[in-house]
Amino acid sequence: MLADLAFFSFVELTDPSSHAAYNRWHQMDHLPENLALPGVAWGDRWARVREEDPGPAEEFAQELPQGPAGKSPVSATDYVAMYWFRDPVQESVAAWDRLGEASFQWGRGPIIPGVRRPLLAFFRPVKGYAAPRVLVGPDVLPYRPNRGLHLTLTRHADPHGRRTHDCFSWEDTRLIPELLDVGGVAGAWTFSFSHPQQHGTLPFSGVVEEPPGGLRIRLLYLDGDPVSTGEAIRAAERSINADPAAPDSVGEVLFSASLRTINPWEQS
Repeated sequence: MLADLAFFSFVELTDPSSHAAYNRWHQMDHLPENLALPGVAWGDRWARVREEDPGPAEEFAQELPQGPAGKSPVSATDYVAMYWFRDPVQESVAAWDRLGEASFQWGRGPIIPGVRRPLLAFFRPVKGYAAPRVLVGPDVLPYRPNRGLHLTLTRHADPHGRRTHDCFSWEDTRLIPELLDVGGVAGAWTFSFSHPQQHGTLPFSGVVEEPPGGLRIRLLYLDGDPVSTGEAIRAAERSINADPAAPDSVGEVLFSASLRTINPWEQS
């Protein structure tokens, strides 16, 4: 059963030669240990699709937080990880934190040289959607095999303002239903920022200073090719939002890109 809390980690590797070793560690060690916890309903990680047209991923990458030389770390994201917890959430997250400390004591991460984590935060699920053709419901989407995601991270300066409400209404009633008609899109989930991660023992700190609801994530689950499906998603979104009835956007898009499912035997 999916609970009312999920965790997202945006990861950048500063050493291009470390991807193979990092992927072996995460897929063969770190992820299985986490999935074995009774309080973890599901977890996965996806790799940024670099082959795609830059599109919004580069055009709208902003500061979250401000990094060296003024470059936003989130725009250089290589991987996104997600964990979804079971009730009781507090106990589930506490056990998850204890595993992180235990892993360090075993000498098996997660403090790894060359790994930067510019965004570590907990989000509240808002709503799930499933394309009618996939037959399963939204709660099953995380367990259904996928070929990747299309992820959009948006900052709302006035997260509970009227104009923000209008944007959420448009997303729920018009944008996402039409994106579900794009070939290769299996479903969607939206998430609202709850709080940054503050690990009890490890030097992880989600330094994002945002109010509750200040960040929003939209996940589109893909069973089509992430590159071509991502292009179709961007084209459809531009077309839908060009409708005169669309509200003026009040959100700042921090990250918008396709991610591919990782095959641990092939990922470099």
